[in-house]
Amino acid sequence: MNTALNRRQFLRRSVLFGTGLAATGPLIRIGRAAANAKLNIGFIGTANRAAADLEEVARLTDAVNVAALCDVDDNFLAQARLKHPAAKGYNDFRQLIDQKDLDAVVVATPDHTHAVATAAALRTGRHVYCEKPLTHTVAECRVVRELAAKEKRVTQLGTQIHAGGNYRRVVELIQSGAIGPVNEVHVWVGAVYGGKDAPKGTVPVPPGLHWDLWIGPVPFRPYHPEYAPFAWRNWWAFGGGTIADFGCHFMDLPHWALELRAPSWVEPVDGPPVHPESTPPWAIVRYRYPARQLGGVTLPPVALTWYHGGKQPGSPLLDDEQRKYFKSGVLFVGEKGNLLADYDRRQLLPEDKFKGFQAPPKTIPDSIGHHKEWVEAIRKGGTTTCNFDYSGALTEAALLGNVAYRLGRRIEWDAPNLRALACPEADQFIQYQYREGWKL
Repeated sequence: MNTALNRRQFLRRSVLFGTGLAATGPLIRIGRAAANAKLNIGFIGTANRAAADLEEVARLTDAVNVAALCDVDDNFLAQARLKHPAAKGYNDFRQLIDQKDLDAVVVATPDHTHAVATAAALRTGRHVYCEKPLTHTVAECRVVRELAAKEKRVTQLGTQIHAGGNYRRVVELIQSGAIGPVNEVHVWVGAVYGGKDAPKGTVPVPPGLHWDLWIGPVPFRPYHPEYAPFAWRNWWAFGGGTIADFGCHFMDLPHWALELRAPSWVEPVDGPPVHPESTPPWAIVRYRYPARQLGGVTLPPVALTWYHGGKQPGSPLLDDEQRKYFKSGVLFVGEKGNLLADYDRRQLLPEDKFKGFQAPPKTIPDSIGHHKEWVEAIRKGGTTTCNFDYSGALTEAALLGNVAYRLGRRIEWDAPNLRALACPEADQFIQYQYREGWKL
C-alpha cells in the first residue's frame, strides 16, 4: 500500500467497488437456493488441493451439480472436465462469476488470488468455500469478513481438520477445566518453506498456462517454475510461507478452545534475517491475547508462541520423546496440568497425575463432513463451524505473525481500526497496492 491509499480508503473503496477489471459485467444477484434443492456450484481452481475440494464436494451427488470449472492452466482444466463433462469451463474466474445459474463457489487458488475471487463471488450473492488462509493480507481478510456478513452468505474456510473428532475432544477437555485456566500456549509446525533467492534467467511459459491470469492482482513478474504451480508458498508475492499455510490449521485449536480472536500485540522472537522476496524457513513469533468472557467466566490473557521449520518448545515444556513424536503440535499450559495435541492425538500431562482421568461428556456433535457442512447449511439454513467470521479472525491473527516478523519489532494491534499503533511502516505488509486493472 502506498501513502495515497490508507487503510480506511482501502476498506471503503473495496466495499464501494467490485472485484476485477473495469470490464467485468454487471453484478448478478441470486436468490437463496430452495431447501433440499440441488446446488449449482462453480470451482475456481481444479488441481492439487483444489482437486481434493472438487472431489469432496462432487461426491455429494444428491445435493450438488458441478456446474462450472475454472483454471488458469488449460491442462488442469481439461483433466477436470473429463470427470465433469457437463460443467462449463473457464480460464478467468470473472467469467465463471458471470455464469448466472451458480448458487455457490469454491475458491482454491494460490493465496494471492483468494480475496479477489472470494469477494467477487460474495458480491454477486454466491455462497463461498475458500481454502486457507482466507486471504493473502490482513486488510483483504477484513474486507471479505465484512462482505460475508453484509451479504448473509454461508461461508466455510478450508480448515478440514476442524471437522475431525480429536479437535472436538481437545476443546471439550480445555473448556471443561481439565487442566484449569490456560494462560500459555505453544504451537509448532515442522514444515519448511522459503529461504530462497529470487530465480534468475528467463523461462518460457509452459503451453496452456495463462500466466497473466495466474499473476492476478499482484505486480507482474515473468514466469518461472520456482513460482508455479507448486512453489508459490516460498514467496511473499504469492503466499506467506509456513505461518500462512499451517497457522489456520494449528492455531485453530487454541482459537477454538480458548475463544481467541484478535491479539493485542505480536512480536518476533527469533528467525533468520528478513528476505525481501522469500518467506522464512524457520521463525518463532509470540502473540498476546487479552482476557475474554466465556459463559460468564473471565478467561485470563493468553501468551501464544508460534514455531516453525523444526523449532519446538524446549524443556521442561516438552521432553525429547515428545519432541520426537510430535513434529507438529499444540501444547496448552494450564494451572492444573498441560494438554499436548496434534491432528489425531491428545495427551494430558504429566501422565501420572492424570492416570484414571475420566474425560468429560461429549458436548460438541461430530461433523457431518467439512464440505458437507457448508453444502447442507446452504440448502437447509444454518451456519458452519469455520464461517468467515470465525476463520477470518483466525486468518488475521496468523498473518499478523508475518507482519511482525517482516518488521522485526513488536506491533501493538488496534484490531477495530486495522492498524499497528504508532507503526505506519507496518501498512506495507497489512495491504499491498494491486496492479493496474485489479481491485478488491
